[in-house]
Amino acid sequence: MSNRICDLLGIEYPIFQGGMAWVSEASLASAVSNAGGVGIIAAGHAPADWVRDQIRMAKSKTNKPFGVNVMLLSQYVDDVMKVIYEERVPIITTGAGNPGKYIAMLKESGTKIIPVVPSVSLAKKMEKSGVDAVIAEGTESGGHIGELTTMSLVPQVVDAVNIPVIAAGGIGDKRGVIAAFALGACGVQLGTRFLCSVECTVHENYKNAVIHAKDRDAIATGKSTGHPVRVLKNKLTREFERLEESGATKEEFEALGVGKLKLAAIDGDMEMGSVMAGQIAGMINDIKTCKEIIDELFNAKVVLENINKSFIWR
Repeated sequence: MSNRICDLLGIEYPIFQGGMAWVSEASLASAVSNAGGVGIIAAGHAPADWVRDQIRMAKSKTNKPFGVNVMLLSQYVDDVMKVIYEERVPIITTGAGNPGKYIAMLKESGTKIIPVVPSVSLAKKMEKSGVDAVIAEGTESGGHIGELTTMSLVPQVVDAVNIPVIAAGGIGDKRGVIAAFALGACGVQLGTRFLCSVECTVHENYKNAVIHAKDRDAIATGKSTGHPVRVLKNKLTREFERLEESGATKEEFEALGVGKLKLAAIDGDMEMGSVMAGQIAGMINDIKTCKEIIDELFNAKVVLENINKSFIWR
């Protein structure tokens, strides 16, 4: 396959593995890259030394392009960006902010900069700042979410910018891939589907929770804070609902959420852990290798025929 995003990044298939804190590390990222996509290490709120170790581990496992997702609100963001520059990481995706202050430095090292955006206005701002592409992420995704759905967001972003657009949120199988291209995207990003892969090192309880999830189990919590998070329903979400009903402060929400993602992803606590997952969780019924997942998404004849007939390629 060849399109704008494949040509830009030197990859075989136009697919990104989402950056999921405490989930996306070197093992998963390298497996996705080896299968022809873009594997992403999630820096989250981790210190720079951890990120450097993960980058070097990924380099030892793959000679294909991979990336790092940087949470711009992290207290370590300056040091993490320095590590990415020094290690000459091929690709960076960013979330929760504007990477503008780092763009010149990253371009000097040859890093392609691809921020995640939840709106047309931010996509246009990112294009003006000189990024290479954007990931338009709909509210169907897991973790921190915006308001617009993928169906409404992606075509509006495609119409508003000239750089490549990658669609994210609510994509879990080949039908979602075809739909994303029909909306004008030239690539897709999947998180929850790759969480349930052989190479993902997240706790088995987490994988099983996703596999057994139903269509309405992935809900948005913390809406009143202005920073909602999509997770699977459990005792923790009921506590968040209680805070919503009582009119709790943002600080109370933050106190309840501290350390809960690690509790789920590493310790396997499915009751009081934050089990972040997208709305496609109800579509996932098995665990496969990253190669099997990508082959299923892109090697099916019907997918290639539908994409190649599209007028989106440019």
